[in-house]
Amino acid sequence: MKAMILAAGLGTRMRPLTDHCPKPLLVVAGKPLIVHHFERLAQAGIDQLVVNVSHLAERIEAEIGDGSRWGVSIQYSREAEPLETAGGLLQALPLLREADDRPFLVVNGDVWCDYPFACLPTVITGQAHLLLVDNPAHHPQGDFGLCQEIVSADAQTKLTFSGISLLRPSLFDRCSPGAQPLAPLLYQAIDRGLVTGEHYRGSWVDVGTPQRLAALDQRLQTLNSSSEHRL
Repeated sequence: MKAMILAAGLGTRMRPLTDHCPKPLLVVAGKPLIVHHFERLAQAGIDQLVVNVSHLAERIEAEIGDGSRWGVSIQYSREAEPLETAGGLLQALPLLREADDRPFLVVNGDVWCDYPFACLPTVITGQAHLLLVDNPAHHPQGDFGLCQEIVSADAQTKLTFSGISLLRPSLFDRCSPGAQPLAPLLYQAIDRGLVTGEHYRGSWVDVGTPQRLAALDQRLQTLNSSSEHRL
């Protein structure tokens, strides 16, 4: 399975931290946020990665290189300007597409999650499979409902989309090049019953503000310190 990490955003909510440092390179527990993804993906045997870049792209490429330090192989999808999620994925499809419309993994570069990627389904029945999490305090209304692994848009009780998903290339068949969000494509597929999902109850953080970045850093530093003391 191939995977794409979304790293082309401007990081406006994280300013002034992102004025000179792209958000994926912000340090959490001693390493860039994006490196946490590399390490977890490599542990799961997912080592063929695509990273889209735009804002401060040269900083990301210089810092990450080809990914070999973390046991992964990285190709870059360079965007002259941010294309939003669907636009960026559409541009990168030639690097992600495999035989038989096989799904690829998508991970938002600005989330932290301890989900074990080895547990991802190897086959999906529809066009997308979404990892949903409990609603955080800053997003109490949630995004999607989930009933017997089928995702719905109009459920009374909703969960939050984690920014981690499996997508088939065919989801983008009717898209034209250019900036465009992913949500409309997902809603169209949901209406046709073509989106499955799972509820992950582990740790997940949308690292969207300097305050949440600092809180996550402190939390992981504390966990790491506790682990060292136990050893």
